[in-house]
Amino acid sequence: MLSTEKIIEIADQHSTPLYILDKEALENRINEIKAILGEGVTLCYAMKANPFFVDAFKHLNTKYEVCSPGEFAICEREKVNMKDIVLSGVNKEKADICHVLNDCGGVGVYTVESKEQYSLLSECAREAEVTIDVLLRVTSGNQFGLDEEDIKDIVKNREKYPELNIRGVQCYTGTQKKKFDIIKSEIEWLDGLCDSLYADYGFKAEELEYGPGLPVSYFGDAAYDNKYDMLKELAALLENYKAKYSITLEMGRYLVAECGIYVTGIADIKKNKGQQYVIVDGGINHVNYYGQAMAMKIPAYSYVKADGTIVKDRNVMSRLNGTDDEKWTICGSLCTVADLIVKNLPIGTPECNDKIIFYNIGAYSITEGIYLFLSRKMPVITAYNKDGSVEVYRDVISSDRINSRQNLLS
Repeated sequence: MLSTEKIIEIADQHSTPLYILDKEALENRINEIKAILGEGVTLCYAMKANPFFVDAFKHLNTKYEVCSPGEFAICEREKVNMKDIVLSGVNKEKADICHVLNDCGGVGVYTVESKEQYSLLSECAREAEVTIDVLLRVTSGNQFGLDEEDIKDIVKNREKYPELNIRGVQCYTGTQKKKFDIIKSEIEWLDGLCDSLYADYGFKAEELEYGPGLPVSYFGDAAYDNKYDMLKELAALLENYKAKYSITLEMGRYLVAECGIYVTGIADIKKNKGQQYVIVDGGINHVNYYGQAMAMKIPAYSYVKADGTIVKDRNVMSRLNGTDDEKWTICGSLCTVADLIVKNLPIGTPECNDKIIFYNIGAYSITEGIYLFLSRKMPVITAYNKDGSVEVYRDVISSDRINSRQNLLS
């Protein structure tokens, strides 16, 4: 984990607001997760969590879940091995599939979200004169995937589509699962479905791709208390299935959330009707903690004075003591009352140009922030490498150009 001193050093070299992606922390985390899971389980990075980590995964021996033409274009630019890609997405268009097949040599496997999509993939593969591997996505009761009856019908009539090699099933039901029993029951359900496909149609599923939705703790003491407990339970359960399937675990948040940091600077300080406010140069357009409710929950943070003095270092709930005079509501620069990052944060006596560091920001904040609202600048994105060097992945971008009519831009 990057030291607070190093984080401030990087921030001082660039400008706030600023993201720092810790590639060394990512490598360590992936290696720890792999060690717990053992042989016979492959990780698949759901790149929607943070596309800026795609390059960092290239030497970590994982797959990539790619859910849109834009995400695929990113993989092309990053020169990702096409055979490592799971081409997913509820809306696959023929032109995009044909580009993948004809211009890129195809990918490792394609997910099937509907019977119509199954036919489309067959048509594209037939025109390209290739056979492609597919996974049948099982619905969990929403707009994604196939109903079990549709899966049975596809498997029953699979000989009519020789261009498609059905490898097995894929399923993702949601994120931030707090109870392991949910994960256990879902895996047992998928295994039962595969058993029924074999019993009824002689089809043996070779691959099981599953998104467990393991939880990430963002608030309080738990934000620094990830002991991989639920992952270890999952690893023990999967031992029962390794001989039966090639297992792929699809994860995004769980892999990268802890590997990102956000630094924002204090721009103004005020007291209105007894409430103490700090205005920072970032805001909710850059910070997104899953489960935050009206800015009431306090995430892991550090507070650093403009001269580099560390006042609060990676504070968690057990150390959040302070008088009311030391607690401030942290607001962003957007002209909306909704721009509250956190209320009653104990930071002592703030001054302009002080900095607040927020942790566990590696998943979704970069892509889910409302960047275009009020045409404010987008943050710098940097990456910290294992050798201590720092790369600028994206410099400051002025969003006003995106919000302007094109004929007005020079």
